[in-house]
Order: sequence, then structure tokens, then C-alpha cells
Amino acid sequence: MRRRLTVVQLLPALESGGVERSTLEITAALVAAGHRAIVVSAGGRLLLALRECGGEHVTLDIGRKSLAVMRHVPALRALFERERVDIVHARSRLPAWLGRLALATLPAPTRPRWITTVHGLNSPGRYSAVMASGERVICVSDTVRDYVLRHYPKLDPARLRVIPRGIDPAQFPRRPHPDDGARARLGAESPPLAGHGPLLLLPGRGTRLKGHADALQLLAALRAGPFPEARLWLPGAREAGREAYLDELRSQAVQLGVADAALFTAPTSRIAEAYAACDLVLQLSRKPEAFGRTVVEALSVGRPVLGWAHGGVGELLQHLQPQGAVAPFDATALAATAASLLRAPPQPPDGVPYTLDAMQQATLETYAELAG
Repeated sequence: MRRRLTVVQLLPALESGGVERSTLEITAALVAAGHRAIVVSAGGRLLLALRECGGEHVTLDIGRKSLAVMRHVPALRALFERERVDIVHARSRLPAWLGRLALATLPAPTRPRWITTVHGLNSPGRYSAVMASGERVICVSDTVRDYVLRHYPKLDPARLRVIPRGIDPAQFPRRPHPDDGARARLGAESPPLAGHGPLLLLPGRGTRLKGHADALQLLAALRAGPFPEARLWLPGAREAGREAYLDELRSQAVQLGVADAALFTAPTSRIAEAYAACDLVLQLSRKPEAFGRTVVEALSVGRPVLGWAHGGVGELLQHLQPQGAVAPFDATALAATAASLLRAPPQPPDGVPYTLDAMQQATLETYAELAG
């Protein structure tokens, strides 16, 4: 029987995002397996969720970019010693530097083992190199693994573990296509999205990197061509503090003649229902992403995905639905591929292999591998 481990995860805060979600998911898996899970961060709105799944929290502002942050190194060292920590797992660059410095001051025989996860395609350099310093370096996709090896060629590939992020299939069950009930409910709540034409969905934060402008141009091309009643929903484009960007998008929609067919909203808490109501999901991030969870979620529900063939999104589409991959920023090819997917939606994969359970188990196996 494996011994009980004490694992500390380091990250800046517990507000929102993929890093935070993964932290909670691994916390839940550790607790369910009988281990102890401690998270060090500045706290945030997900703190309650962490405690509800059995995790412990130590409040240290280890993500603040200031020289004063160095005062937390002795506190981390004391925590590692006091709690007899087995594994320290860093998920972000500045917390990783602090954690590594704290570990270096401990005697080797009692020093916890060191793991890092590369969640994003960070700018290479000395600051980012700390994420490649783990005794095991978890990469959330093959795209990330290739990126790490390309920029840190001295790194031993044997230290890398590709553990893709995953979803809970029960939260994204297969839905009929079309799903008339979901579409009717959405139309009743959001009249601009009502109608019989195809509905496109691009979920994403209010930033140019998410490709909202490309989606609006695509909508205009479809409405001017084969699908004059097409609609576009952009949940997440309306975001506090990003009002100027939203005004810019609305102006673009007016110029393209699609203002009445595009709806910009805050993020939806019912994203699975949003997928079910739509006909085509867009993933048009201008910057290559490390993974691309939207692709997996949408395909699990049974909706075709259209995206730029770069980064983790291109990798996932190549594996799961290659018909939806388009050469980056080729607007003509994007419109042609969208029309093809709308006319003849490809058969969705029979079960999506990127599951939450697989991610959790592979991570715990990596912990056990190091801890012995």
C-alpha cells in the first residue's frame, strides 16, 4: 500500500483560469486517494471550493512581482519542514522561483521532491526556465513538450511527462444535433440569437488574442454567401475593464453589416448548454494556446469545431476532427471550411479521450514515481 503523501502546490492566486482549475482538480484527486493537499497562494474566490474538496490553504502572496516577495522564501522553507512535505509542485513562474529557493536551503536527505507544470507557451528565457527545472516537468500537451525541448535543449527529455488537461464527460454529455430545446431556450433568453439560421459560438475573454475580430469577419462572409441568417454569440467578450475593446468590436460589427446578428455577452455559467444550442464552435485564438479545452468540451457535446491549426488547438483538431483545422489567419479558407462544416457536420468522435480522471491519475502517478 502506498504511503500517504503531503503535496504542496504553488500558484499566484485562486481567482479563475486553467491553472487554478487544475490545482483544484488535483487537490480533489489527492484527497480522494487519502493524501494531504496544501495550496500556497494569495487566496481568492476559489478558496471556498478548495476547502470544500478537502484541500488546505496557506496564504502567501507569492505571485506579486516585487522584491518584497523574497520575504516569503523563509516562510515556504518553514512550511516544507513543519509539514514534512513530500512533493512541491509549482504551476507558475514567480512561485516556482520562490519554491526552488526555499528548497535549496533544505538538507538534501529531507528535501521534498520538485515538480513543475508548464501550463502555457511562455516567452523563453532565464525567468521562464524555472518551469523546466522540475525533477519531473509536466507538459499539458505535446505542443508544450515540443516547445520546452526546442527552447531548453539541454533539458533531459526523460524528465518530461505529457499529461493533457481533461474534462469530466458527465458535465459535457453528448447532445442531439440540432438540439431544438436548447436552441429555443437560448432564443427565449437572448432574442437576437433566435431564428432558423446556423448559430456560431466563440467563447473567450475580452481580448484581441481570442480572435473576436476574425469571428465577425467570418460571420459577415457567411451572411453574404451561403448562410444569410447566420448568427454569432460571443460569451465572455463583455468583460469589466474592457469596455473600450467591446466598443471596438461593436463598431466593427456595424461596419461589416452584422451588428444585428452578433451578440456580445458576459461569460455564461452554462457552457455545455451553449454548445448544445449552437451549430459550430469557433476557436480562433491569435496566439497559439497550450491546450485548447474548448475543442474537447465542444466535441464531447457533439458539436463541430473550427479553429486555427496552431498550438494545442491545432494538435487537438488533428487528433479528433481534422476537418476543422484551418491554416492560421487564412480568412478565405476559414469561411469555406465553416460553410463545409455547417452543410455536412462531421461525425463527432466516439468518446473524447482527454478526461479529467485520466489527467488526475497520471498526475498522482507522477507524484508516486518521485516519492517512491
